[in-house]
Amino acid sequence: MFNRTFLLVIVAAVFAGLGLLAAQQWLGRGPAPGPMLEAVTPYPTPRPVPPFELLSAEGPVTTDTLRGRWTVVFIGFVSCPDVCPTTLTDMAKAQKAWEALPEAQRPRLLFVSIDPERDTPELLAGYARHFHPATLSATQPDLTALETFTSSLSLVFRKVPLGASYTMDHSGSMVVLDPEVRVAGVIRPQMPAGATVGSGVVATIDPQAVARDLARLAGAAP
Repeated sequence: MFNRTFLLVIVAAVFAGLGLLAAQQWLGRGPAPGPMLEAVTPYPTPRPVPPFELLSAEGPVTTDTLRGRWTVVFIGFVSCPDVCPTTLTDMAKAQKAWEALPEAQRPRLLFVSIDPERDTPELLAGYARHFHPATLSATQPDLTALETFTSSLSLVFRKVPLGASYTMDHSGSMVVLDPEVRVAGVIRPQMPAGATVGSGVVATIDPQAVARDLARLAGAAP
């Protein structure tokens, strides 16, 4: 009896040890690695974007409009003096690189105006297409709905009085939406080496790195 009991204990211990080793190996393996990214900071868990409706010169822009392809969202306004034209110029270089990709895998840029008081959909479309003809553009006259949309992307804006007029402060980062219209990552512009905030130097992105990252995410990279 003693020998049999002892043998059962040994067998149980061996199987327990093997199970622990397997569990450690499985836990240590972690999730399958995604593509190596340079400019995009991916989120571990993509976050769904609540239903929304923006207005463009071509009609409504909704979740269904963006579904099926990767989209980069940037907020700004037509009379923006520096950040917007700089970012849209850089993004046009990324869009140029995407032109060679199959349309079904080609990433898109959506420029959303946070100044609907001055930026009509038609004015906005002409401005956005000046940088690249494929740029989508939209706004929302209902400020509550516009703020709900931007907040769902963790982007912010505010109206700032400027003498008899006003300007707009807004996030400079861009949000990456996956084909299921979920917040999947962020692109943060970087200050040039040696430059400091308040120096008048505008933070920029690396358009080629952005182009490569989105092509990788879309599965269209060589």
